[in-house]
Amino acid sequence: MAIVTRVAEELRAAMQRKEAHRVSTLRTLKSALQYATIEKGAQLTESEEIQVVRREIKRRADASAGFRQGGRLELAQKEEEEARILEEFLPKALSDEELENLARETIQELGASSVAQLGPVMKAVMAKIAGRAEGKRVQEVVRRLLLTT
Repeated sequence: MAIVTRVAEELRAAMQRKEAHRVSTLRTLKSALQYATIEKGAQLTESEEIQVVRREIKRRADASAGFRQGGRLELAQKEEEEARILEEFLPKALSDEELENLARETIQELGASSVAQLGPVMKAVMAKIAGRAEGKRVQEVVRRLLLTT
């Protein structure tokens, strides 16, 4: 089921349960998804929807850090709660073991043997994981595997 559809259903349910904070967060996400769709001029793919959700989560994390630095703990907690709500719409993250196996398999398929081939390996791995792991985490695993081969 598309993230846009799930957000709409969750929003409706939250409105019926009168969960004001959840409704507000879901409306913001729905708006961000609609804006991205309009900007693209076509329906978003699943990976593009995931990127929008990740971007919104990152915004909440940045805002939370800023509020913590400013001593506004109640606002930081509100942002963190919003991030937790948004994380429900991300696909289940790959475990370290699954990510490592996928990276090792891709390295073997491409016949990569040095860090100089990091780019093509990263591109192939990122295509396979489809948003189930962050790029930085994937890069660390791929780099470590290429250095040990």
